Amino acid sequence: MPRVTVHIRDEWMTVPYRDSTSTIQWLGQEALKRYTKNKPDNGGLSKSVKDIRFVVRRCQGHGLLDADDTIEDVLEDNDFVELAIEGDSMSPDFIHYQAGVSHITAVYREPDDFLFLDGNSLSSTDLVNLGKGLYKIKLTPEAEHKVVQSRELLDTIVKENRVVYGITTGFGKFARTVIPVSKLKELQENLVRSHSAGLGSPLSPERTRMLLALRINVLAKGYSGISLETLSAMVQAFNSSCLSFVPEKGTVGASGDLAPLSHLALGLMGEGKMWSPKSGWADAKYVLDAHGLKPVSLKPKEGLALINGTQMITSLGAEAVERAEAIARQADIIAALTLEVLKGTTKAFDSDIHALRPHPGQSRVALRFRSLLDSDHHPSEIAESHRFCDRVQDAYTMRCCPQVHGVVNDTIDFVKNIINTEINSATDNPMVFAERGETISGGNFHGEYPAKALDYLAIGVHELAAISERRIERLCNPSLSELPAFLVNEGGLNSGFMIAHCTAASLVSENKVLCHPSSVDSLSTSAATEDHVSMGGWAARKALRVVENVEQVLAVELLAACQGIEFLRPLRTTTPLEKVYDLVRSTVKPWMKDRFMAPDIEAIHRLLIDQKVWEVAGPYIDKYRMEYIPESRPSSPTAFSLESPTSPTPRKRVRHE
Repeated sequence: MPRVTVHIRDEWMTVPYRDSTSTIQWLGQEALKRYTKNKPDNGGLSKSVKDIRFVVRRCQGHGLLDADDTIEDVLEDNDFVELAIEGDSMSPDFIHYQAGVSHITAVYREPDDFLFLDGNSLSSTDLVNLGKGLYKIKLTPEAEHKVVQSRELLDTIVKENRVVYGITTGFGKFARTVIPVSKLKELQENLVRSHSAGLGSPLSPERTRMLLALRINVLAKGYSGISLETLSAMVQAFNSSCLSFVPEKGTVGASGDLAPLSHLALGLMGEGKMWSPKSGWADAKYVLDAHGLKPVSLKPKEGLALINGTQMITSLGAEAVERAEAIARQADIIAALTLEVLKGTTKAFDSDIHALRPHPGQSRVALRFRSLLDSDHHPSEIAESHRFCDRVQDAYTMRCCPQVHGVVNDTIDFVKNIINTEINSATDNPMVFAERGETISGGNFHGEYPAKALDYLAIGVHELAAISERRIERLCNPSLSELPAFLVNEGGLNSGFMIAHCTAASLVSENKVLCHPSSVDSLSTSAATEDHVSMGGWAARKALRVVENVEQVLAVELLAACQGIEFLRPLRTTTPLEKVYDLVRSTVKPWMKDRFMAPDIEAIHRLLIDQKVWEVAGPYIDKYRMEYIPESRPSSPTAFSLESPTSPTPRKRVRHE
């Protein structure tokens, strides 16, 4: 029989219906009857059900349903709704969708493509794409075979009544307490329930998908002792996008991310809250049931296998490093556009300079600048307009971009290598070595590797915002830019980019605090059993905040640079930078007079997150690099040369990278 799950105050109840032409009004009254029937005081409702005024909303999207609409017109079988009684506030345990986290959730569509997991080949890019809902998951046959082998060893241990940590004993301080076989299932369930002690807002659906996918990948290595039945249930939950409520706070990153992973496992057990695109937030048992799934029943060691590991640190770290990589390469494009607007020179990007200090990131950034600003390959009317000015050299914020942006690129490469190694690492305890017939207790769950790396990432990527904010100052300051103050006409009547620059400055200052490394701290926990911890959970969360702040500062710079272009017209910049300008103007119109600015910044921030700036300029950079186009070295009176500055043909040399 078809049914709808209705949430009233603190209760969830299933309301079956035979007639799909019944109205939403009937559905609400039927739910209220069931609600009051189960309450000794009628739930505190003094009126009869027919006299109670209420509204009904869908759990997904909170769309208000008309009382006269029929169920078949506005709901589906196994749908979820919230009933709010007049005079009540929203139910205290009803979890609102956080629209500010991501726009992906609102447009989620079940994917058709699959990504095969084997525990050895998942990348940070793959993991982020899994978080976005671009793929479902399948296990490789080799992974399934290894999982079965390790489980068989555990079953043998239990049958032979061996004393093995986490399988037939308690945990942490209770490691010497032997548990009778009859209570091993209860042991694992108690572990998950007691460790589900996290606090704070839930991870977004995208980040919870990443967390679940990464845990599946680690278990697929076959060293955790999970059963294929339980692992397959996790895959089915992922593919149905049934995602547990996982609070963002509570891990110290020592014996893995115990609290968040416990919350992840709790939902799979049918307890706590879950989210799916179909239901929104609801009790886990109802969400699983609505998707035809059953709660997992934990076997010996499986609770420990589900919660022991660094997957929250690593999954958030994967997002942080992927976004850092995206914004770092777009930062070069934005800085090149600013240099054009401020009438800077390209001399500082000469390949011979950077060959003398051959850091990979520095050389890469200098090449990007040359590919975007090369005056022979992409003529720039703006550059030609000041070719023979008397300026000798530019400020560090322009001249030193290869050195400053370069080390950020090298930092990202270093961190990405650690994160990708961690993604495909077994971080459980004890480890189950089926080929040796042995379980071994170790310390792979300790989060120091990703914690240190993500602290380093925050420190490194922050510098993109620090130098960008100084370029914004130069754009807005008429004594430095030779442009109207704050990039607006009728200054005084209009304030232009005055406070946009202040916003950028505030984000840079915020980052200075967030860049303090969390991994230098350690607090002993679990009665001194876990006497050194990584604090990697906070390292990951604040790294993401730093990256987001960097994106927003660069969004302000890109807006300001495009506004500066308006005052240099009709002169045009190089072809790739004109493409960037056109992209921005397709989203945000020029600043002719003051208007509400925040939406403009948010729109450009979205372009950067979606890597649209790289999409339009990247092909020009790739072509320049791949085709070995001769490097331009135009002469000017301010650059010393053994050749005459009036030589009719500029000297050229082939690049040596």
